[in-house]
Amino acid sequence: MVTAGSATGTAGRNARTGKPAGLRGLVTALTAWLTRPLASFHLLLAVFGLLTVFGLVMVLSASSVDSFNQAGSSYSVFVHQLVYCAVGLVGFYLALRAPVWLLRRFSHVLLALCLLLLVLVLTPLGATASGAQSWFVVAGVSFQPVEPAKVALALWGAHVLVTKRALLGQYRHLLVPVVPAALLMFTLVVLQPDLGSTAILGIVLLALLWFAGAPLRLFAVMALGAVTGGVLLAVTAGYRMDRVVSFLNPGADPLGNGYHALQALYALADGGLFGKGLGQGWSKWEYLPNAHNDFIFAVIGEELGFIGCAMVLALYGTTAYVGMRIAARNTDPWIRLVAATLTTWMVAQAAINIGYVVGLLPVTGLPLPLISSGGSSVLTTMVVFGLLANFARHEPEAIAALRSLGPGRIGTLLRLPTPAPYRPPARKRPAKPPTSTKRPGSGPSRNGNSRSGTSQNSAAQTGRQSNRRGGSAGGARPGLRKQVTRGQASRTRTTGGHR
Repeated sequence: MVTAGSATGTAGRNARTGKPAGLRGLVTALTAWLTRPLASFHLLLAVFGLLTVFGLVMVLSASSVDSFNQAGSSYSVFVHQLVYCAVGLVGFYLALRAPVWLLRRFSHVLLALCLLLLVLVLTPLGATASGAQSWFVVAGVSFQPVEPAKVALALWGAHVLVTKRALLGQYRHLLVPVVPAALLMFTLVVLQPDLGSTAILGIVLLALLWFAGAPLRLFAVMALGAVTGGVLLAVTAGYRMDRVVSFLNPGADPLGNGYHALQALYALADGGLFGKGLGQGWSKWEYLPNAHNDFIFAVIGEELGFIGCAMVLALYGTTAYVGMRIAARNTDPWIRLVAATLTTWMVAQAAINIGYVVGLLPVTGLPLPLISSGGSSVLTTMVVFGLLANFARHEPEAIAALRSLGPGRIGTLLRLPTPAPYRPPARKRPAKPPTSTKRPGSGPSRNGNSRSGTSQNSAAQTGRQSNRRGGSAGGARPGLRKQVTRGQASRTRTTGGHR
């Protein structure tokens, strides 16, 4: 019999446990979805699409005033960004379809081409903007060669380290030729000068060595060298020292070197929790320079508030998770190293951009990946996402599912080829010794001389032949066989030739 009190108590318990049960159900459903074979691929596509669309919306909002002042139209920068995204989608698709073996085999060609472009950009062929000679301008379209150089260093460096993975315990094999090639690239970029891109190239090198298993003391030495080099570069150039001083005390020169940092902080403070509303920010009205490029995160904070900033952080956090998941679930060592390195590079660049906007790092001029306006950066980042999506389809479980169940809706729509399973290179077997006729159980000679072994084999064969012919046991030596023959002959002569 159920009383009213017990019914009320049961209802109360259901009411109290309803929310945790629903939360547990959501966590269970998410966990089950993540165990699906193509979960990494689908999650990466979702993050890529959200970052691209969100970036276009924020570029339109942040650049409207500047575009109208420069070109008489509020959509000038947005249209250029839309064209760059269209070209970037082509690069994303090509990277998604490219065979993995082809990317690895021609990584050295891509590295050599990027080094050549970094040399040519320092000649009169290169264009100067914002005090740095870092661009090629062709038919009004600018191109920055250091962006694809980051990808080339990751692809080629991973190829070298994986090829020499059995020898990486020795420093000369661990460091050569990856570190000298990276130092050459650093030098060419510093000469532009572009310290922000140099820092990203350094992160790519450190990620390669870290995920390849380099010892910790090597990173301590490299960190000390990086700090020493940074101090020397800051001391030798006045504008670099001014950036360091403005970072330490931006209020000392609020209308000069500290202007960018202070205006970014003001924009973030005005946004509050929920922001002023999309398109309603005041910082883009010439208060915050480069609002649609380097400091677009400040515009996000002003117009969308803390909620918008948290959403951006969540998207980059998801990018870090899915990139490392792809690296961990693959069996190809080259894919593992490249995926981890590219993920570290993108997330680190986002962290540096957000860090100098909120005042935690000096201003370096690095764009926010897939959100800031810019041609080379957007195109390269989309190619990187295409590579990661390609690697996600090469997970062993994904390959098994694609081969047994078909390409699926997305694979059919994009006409993606079925990836081939990874087959490790065949190990070279030691050369087989010459075929021996020794009896089973007989061991090698003590001196290991092949000739003595051959003579022993010949003696054994002769002994067996004597057993078959003369019936002697134990494999008698040839001299004993001659003695037995003479004895038989003497007995034959004694008995008159009769048995």
